[in-house]
Amino acid sequence: MSGGVDSSVAALLLKQQGHDIVGAYMKNWINEDNVIGHCPWMQDIEDARAVCDRLGIEFRVVNLMQDYRERVVSYLLDGYKRGLTPNPDIMCNREIKFGVFRQWARDHGFDAVATGHYARRTELADGQFALIEGADKNKDQSYFLTLLNQAQLADARFPIGHIPKPDLRRLAAEAGLPTAAKKDSQGICFIGEVKMQDFLRQYVPDQPGPILRATDGREVGRHPGLHYYTIGQRKGIGVPSNTDNQAYVVVGKRADDNALLVAFDAADAPGLFQTEVRVHSLQWNASPVTSVQRLEGRVRYRDPRVAIEFIPEGGNTALVRFEEPQRGLASGQILAIHDGERLLGGGVYI
Repeated sequence: MSGGVDSSVAALLLKQQGHDIVGAYMKNWINEDNVIGHCPWMQDIEDARAVCDRLGIEFRVVNLMQDYRERVVSYLLDGYKRGLTPNPDIMCNREIKFGVFRQWARDHGFDAVATGHYARRTELADGQFALIEGADKNKDQSYFLTLLNQAQLADARFPIGHIPKPDLRRLAAEAGLPTAAKKDSQGICFIGEVKMQDFLRQYVPDQPGPILRATDGREVGRHPGLHYYTIGQRKGIGVPSNTDNQAYVVVGKRADDNALLVAFDAADAPGLFQTEVRVHSLQWNASPVTSVQRLEGRVRYRDPRVAIEFIPEGGNTALVRFEEPQRGLASGQILAIHDGERLLGGGVYI
């Protein structure tokens, strides 16, 4: 339980269904390094506790701070130092929520871990489980579960995946849950309302370099460090285009001379759009795709599924060809692989 309305209603529904449940807050981050930003973990714990009191269930706080630093924060910072664009939320779900925390639950005699994700899980005829998008497409969070495996999915429960968000808030209000009107949280998974740039500034030293125009190599400015930027970024570059109705966009990060490459945001901007990409570290929650197939991919959270040709290359890597060019694909980000609403797995952009 995060202290938000989604996990609160998840607990409510499980209680109504007759399950024997315990509410648990994963204490992963307390902003002990004084990173700029609001990290409301104390309020979240009190809100989660209040919901459990209302439901008449036990509440526990599980300290996973060391595991979170080792498995998520280290991954995040190492990725940015190497010029990648990591996804800490996906890694948090795989390594912490359905990793370390799932193991803690099993060690303490629990059968499953339920969360407030907008996703659905269905049992198949062969006893395996399928991961399905949430019914409310505006709130679907299946993308953040892309790297779960079948064993993790078997122990997962998503009680609210079939409920539209307005109905969920109504259920919370009718049950008198203290979180019924609480705003949804934004920010890094369990780090709180901390801007990524402020977080990186605390841990990754600045390494200034030139901002070059990709079309002709002309220097148009300076940047404080490549880790502050990602492919496709328009805001915060800090360089005016000096051209009417044109704006610069990041199209590349070059490690050998520490150069940030920009171009005017247009279909012909070099490196901005890609028709194919390679992915590595493939993880499946279903049977691995081992032959060339026409599937669908979600290139980032909130983007629609798009048609792809999936071409396995062995060694947990694959070539992915897009039917339509895709904008701003950055190394380190995650591609979710779908068969319709069913999420099969995913991989990391090379």
